[in-house]
Amino acid sequence: MADMMNVRLSSQAAAAQWGEGALLSFNGDEAHLHLAAGQEKEALRAIQRGARRLESSGIKRIKLVGEGWDRERRYAFAQGFYAAKGVRELDFGEQSDQEAAELAALLKATHWVREVTNGCPEAIYPMSLAESALLLIRSLGGDKVTARITAGEALRESGHIGIWSVGRGSEREPVLLELDYNPTGDANAPVVAALVGKGITFDSGGYSMKSSDNMLPMKSDMGGAAMVTGALALAISRGLNKRVKLILCCAENLVSGHAFKLGDILTYRNGISVEIQNTDAEGRLVLADGLLAASESGAAYILDAATLTGAAKTALGRDYNAVFALDEAEQVRALAAANAENEKAWPLPLEPWHAGQLTSAFAELGNVASAEGTAGATTAAAFLSRFVRDEGKGWVHLDLAASYQKSGNDLWATGAKGHGLRTIARWLQEVCA
Repeated sequence: MADMMNVRLSSQAAAAQWGEGALLSFNGDEAHLHLAAGQEKEALRAIQRGARRLESSGIKRIKLVGEGWDRERRYAFAQGFYAAKGVRELDFGEQSDQEAAELAALLKATHWVREVTNGCPEAIYPMSLAESALLLIRSLGGDKVTARITAGEALRESGHIGIWSVGRGSEREPVLLELDYNPTGDANAPVVAALVGKGITFDSGGYSMKSSDNMLPMKSDMGGAAMVTGALALAISRGLNKRVKLILCCAENLVSGHAFKLGDILTYRNGISVEIQNTDAEGRLVLADGLLAASESGAAYILDAATLTGAAKTALGRDYNAVFALDEAEQVRALAAANAENEKAWPLPLEPWHAGQLTSAFAELGNVASAEGTAGATTAAAFLSRFVRDEGKGWVHLDLAASYQKSGNDLWATGAKGHGLRTIARWLQEVCA
């Protein structure tokens, strides 16, 4: 085949020689991607599958040609035409300046999320993650961005007991990034929204240690921090003009003589005490600090995102992100944002009484539910609900079941997907409208 392959959309069925219902057919240096008549979202899925198949075949240089390529279809193709290693070239063909700018902003945010999440855990550690996020947002927001980084023992001294405890077993200090994007020019402008991300740059499980198979992809446990950062970047590119806080809770969960232990009791700044019953349920411990900081900022709306539970993946697979809220209006808003951005999200239950399933004989809460038959993703969300103000008004939690592909399939390469950043960006634009 030619060095640069042209890809053209077709509404006609492939010739019989390519097989009944074939998605792709070829004519010299040109591939035809055959779309059956139907709903647009099914067409987007077919385009992504076609791109994935071409990339998996070893084709590295592609140009999109002909009619029918809008922004969503180009982006779907780009999502499939990706792998974590190697170099690819994708020419999107003729576009208007506005379309090209919108697509470039979307691809920049997505690429950053995928690359930082797929990065080697020796290179992506708490401080480097915080600094990379700050550089990305400053590249877009310039002098509208200020930030405070609290690290190591300063976390304990400041009362950020969750992040400090989880990260204290590593030689690389835990970090809290509090970034303030304020495009108003008014230092007293209210904070409209806060984004909080789980940034566990490597999760061994601690003393509740994971198996090798389950530990191998745990460089991706900072996916929540990556996702909210990418979402803020996208929202800024789309014209976000209200004050927003970005709070990243970054740590490595490792075993050492200084690591936190089963039976330890953490007392947070709001007075809630937590018994550590499983050191592998560490994400909620760091997010608690982030949610307290978000609440203290006065933000009317708070969204946190995390690769929090295996239970969410058991419930939804790796296709849908789980959405939790005590405030039904926020759950509805987040689900509508996902739908508007052609991403998959699904509501899971959360009631105030779920927090009562996190019991401890020694503290106000256990960090896991011990009773058989409890819903793990829901009780994790219930734990977080104790660290937001106003009984959860304006707060929504995303458990990012769909953010990372442990092994490749017909839609996605192995690794980070960026699936969810558009949902968060749209949610942010809606609450800041």
